[in-house]
Amino acid sequence: MARAQHLVELLRGDLLESSHRGHAVICDDSGQIVEAWGDPDHVTYPRSSAKMIQALPLVETGAARAAGLATEQLALACASHAAAHIHTDRVRTWLTAMRLDDADLLCGPQPPRDRAAKFEMIRAGDSPCRYHNNCSGKHCGFLTVTRHLGAAPDYLEMDHPLQVAIKEGFEETTGAESPCWGIDGCSAPNHATTIHAMARAMARFASAHDRSDSRSKAMVTLREAMMTHPELVAGEDRACTRLMRAAGGKAAVKTGAEGYFIAILPEQRMGIALKITDGATRAAECAMAALLARLGVVDAADPQVRAYLNPEITNFAGQVTGEMRAAPGLDGQAR
Repeated sequence: MARAQHLVELLRGDLLESSHRGHAVICDDSGQIVEAWGDPDHVTYPRSSAKMIQALPLVETGAARAAGLATEQLALACASHAAAHIHTDRVRTWLTAMRLDDADLLCGPQPPRDRAAKFEMIRAGDSPCRYHNNCSGKHCGFLTVTRHLGAAPDYLEMDHPLQVAIKEGFEETTGAESPCWGIDGCSAPNHATTIHAMARAMARFASAHDRSDSRSKAMVTLREAMMTHPELVAGEDRACTRLMRAAGGKAAVKTGAEGYFIAILPEQRMGIALKITDGATRAAECAMAALLARLGVVDAADPQVRAYLNPEITNFAGQVTGEMRAAPGLDGQAR
């Protein structure tokens, strides 16, 4: 078994002070590995990086069409949003259209990540609701499918028709049986798989426009919604949003908790999956920016990319004390 590989490093002055190890795979549309770092067979949870797979039943069952959902709602179904008003207003409108309310969401309440929304809530003396949860768009999608199927409201139970469909779609898309599942931060089941299998799934999303079956059409619909509305997938000053904007329609990217990150590259028909073993988000963002630049999907000199690829480290006086960068061999740059 291959060990996790040194992927991201932090320097203070000229000295390597810290580093992050992990696993990463670039996969082509045949399911084969193009490049890999660490162990492609490492098994872990993709967490929120799997949201576009979890959203497949929303499109495949016809629930999205029947509910008249627009691309904005589909992007939110794949989102880990910051609970800014652009997110929560749309979630509440979606719930109202289904004649449902906050109590029907089975995710827990979560304070907004968006600073303006958070301080507005504090000043008003309000408490966070379930619609503030970063996964509330996904759960609205779950409720839409549940209503369309006429199923029971306990949509997070593993024997619920929705979760049965999600597991089936996850295993078919990754091309591998999931060895186990766990409960995510929003209370939804999350299925484990290898880094290679997840990259293979993202390559299937990337090449879906070459096929005409209903699942492939659903993949195209969801990935296009993400790229059309990057601000709804995450939020301003978030890596997913900024990297998708920098890619200019060449990539759909999605972060997951504990250092996971994926990318869907339609023009190149390739998928990327990576996991930082210590769970550091900063390292996952740096590694993903490096791989996108390596493949020519983004310009390494773009300020939106440099913010993650090679950010300066400053102290409280504003003095530059070091930098973070992708490790040699990941970014394709000789050092």
